[in-house]
Amino acid sequence: MPLEKTYSAKENETKIYKLWEESGFFNPDNLPGDRSESYSIVLPPPNVTGTLHMGHAAMLAIEDSLIRYQRMRGKKTLWLPGTDHAAIATQEKVEKQLYKEKKTRHDFERADFLRLVDQFAQESHDTIVSQIKRMGASIDWSREAFTLDAQRGQAVFEAFKRMFEGGLIYRGERIVNWDPRLQTTVSDDELEWREEKTPFYYLKYGPFTIGTARPETKFGDKYVVMHPDDKRYTEYEHGQKLELEWINGPVTATIIKDPAIDPEFGSGVMTITPWHDSTDFEIAQRHNLDKEQIIDSQGKLLPIAQEFSNQHISKARGKIVEKLTAKGLLEKVDQNYLHRVAINGRGGGLIEPQIMEQWFVDVSKEFELPHSSLMGIKAGQKTTLKKILQLVVKNGQIKILPERFEKNYFHWINNLRDWNISRQIWYGHRIPVWYRSTDAHDRQNGTPSDSRGVEMKINLASPGEGWEQDPDTLDTWFSSGLWTFSTLGWPNDTKDLENFHPTDVLETGYDILFFWVARMVLMSGFLLGEVPFKTVYLHGLVRDEKGAKMSKSLGNIIDPVDMAEKYGADATRLSLIIGNGPGNDLKLSEDKIRGYKHFANKIWNATRFVLMNTADLDLKTTPTYSATQQENLVALKSLTAAVTDDIENYRLYLAAEKLYHYFWHQFADKIIEENKVIIKSGSPQEKQAAQWLLLEILTTNLKLLHPFIPFVTEKLYQALPNKKAPLLMIEAWPLNQ
Repeated sequence: MPLEKTYSAKENETKIYKLWEESGFFNPDNLPGDRSESYSIVLPPPNVTGTLHMGHAAMLAIEDSLIRYQRMRGKKTLWLPGTDHAAIATQEKVEKQLYKEKKTRHDFERADFLRLVDQFAQESHDTIVSQIKRMGASIDWSREAFTLDAQRGQAVFEAFKRMFEGGLIYRGERIVNWDPRLQTTVSDDELEWREEKTPFYYLKYGPFTIGTARPETKFGDKYVVMHPDDKRYTEYEHGQKLELEWINGPVTATIIKDPAIDPEFGSGVMTITPWHDSTDFEIAQRHNLDKEQIIDSQGKLLPIAQEFSNQHISKARGKIVEKLTAKGLLEKVDQNYLHRVAINGRGGGLIEPQIMEQWFVDVSKEFELPHSSLMGIKAGQKTTLKKILQLVVKNGQIKILPERFEKNYFHWINNLRDWNISRQIWYGHRIPVWYRSTDAHDRQNGTPSDSRGVEMKINLASPGEGWEQDPDTLDTWFSSGLWTFSTLGWPNDTKDLENFHPTDVLETGYDILFFWVARMVLMSGFLLGEVPFKTVYLHGLVRDEKGAKMSKSLGNIIDPVDMAEKYGADATRLSLIIGNGPGNDLKLSEDKIRGYKHFANKIWNATRFVLMNTADLDLKTTPTYSATQQENLVALKSLTAAVTDDIENYRLYLAAEKLYHYFWHQFADKIIEENKVIIKSGSPQEKQAAQWLLLEILTTNLKLLHPFIPFVTEKLYQALPNKKAPLLMIEAWPLNQ
């Protein structure tokens, strides 16, 4: 059947995807031929909180290009999909809806509220899946996973149990990032830092001048800290007591000498608030100092603030400054101080550090790996999670692309603190720990909810009467940290786990290098004794044509599905690959996408011409090429080798660009033009050679282009007289022939 005069992406792409799905070839178990070598990628699971954005589309375009290429190279290729429950973000979305109805989650029983969240998550999931398909992702949907489904729940429980029994998970009091608005803790790597101009107050603290942007935290300050080598303060000794006047009257202050103090900042002296600042907390830990809470979990001042008690810190600050001024304790104010403020990246709330009893993963505790394929660590040798994170990148078991991000990775790992894994929300994997009072009277009158004087069991279900489960849920990154192997059936020994782990590539944005990548390395290292992936490919952010971040407030969002409907998924994909080197941000405009729609049309028109002019070609004949035609074939082989090398080395942007320029400017503009004259007026032998040349170059180009623009190439491949496979997606890559 001859090709239509014009190509309509909108009419063809959905039909072609259905053809792929029905073939069963997305599933590696159904691929034809002897595929002894496997290749696998797990899809970074999109959050069930909304819809696909251009960052997701770039991720899909890159990963699908790699998967389609490796499938054509004859490998047993698995691209495993799933979605993330994104606990804090998803719960917040539902709570916002309830707020409009003047309700909170506390108006519901926990189980009823969770049903509302599940319903929202399912609706969002269905939208996301349809959008992923619209972008042409050749994913094995039969293996789809969800971070909160039953299989992943079993994996989370087993991971928690093994890490607890190994001494790597503990419950203790440490300073954490508390979000008073969402009433939950947030991990260090989920913080966003915002600079804002704020007054900076210089206060008289006995003989010293101290500086602060937060005078409301200073009520309990009774330690004055300086660097031990600061010559300005040699007259003061560590542990020396001083009597001085402070906000609410006389206090006894203690001199502390600690190298954490920067002598160059301000007066080189500071007071510390260990309960509400991580640096101050660490100083207090080193010197075994008292820690006193000043601000409660709602962001309000406690009775230590006396007349300011129960006032929110934001409202009390001005009044506190007035009192300091009246007492002669305010020396001066800098109105233009740039202050870094921590924000919850998952909900936007202002972080208020607190000391709380929480569950943590100890990243510095030594343990023995029961078995190991980690280079440099022998079975039975002691190591730590932090050492594993460092070692696997240093020894090359995991390669980070681009390499410049290795420096960022090591800087973050070297400063890694214990990971707070408990969250005070309802949606997510509930911590599988149960408590029961050790006191017989308490057992008869209810079980206490804290850990003092209680028995504790790790269990998925209630151990029996009198037991109460920990109310907290696990950090979302705990379950997604298991993603490369929980999706393959772990903790069971499955064929998938044997065949496809470690995975080959983790492709994700550089902005979650630490959130997710490090968590997976940590989990896989301890639980399996191996790396979760061999290569980390980091793509950049997709920005607008001026380089600004896309946002609703700026009105510059480009929706990938809208673009696919308007210009085709192929054009959208190609616009996200060409010019998009690893680790670099990409500027994108609708004009760029439109330009690649013209390229799809060019391929269509060139193919129509070749097919119409080779319709009478006898495929059983052997051509005799001219010197120029032989040069064309040599150049084609060189192109194939160069493109193959680029893809193998993750230079997808160069591979796609070379193919674009070759097809348009070399094949369509020159080779076709030169040979159509021969087809029209040459001898039968010359005509036959010209026909064979055009058909050979066209067929090879469709194969080479397929990973990047799969829809139009598949459609055109079906019209070829010389096709060797039922679908282009399982055709052999040109170098394999």
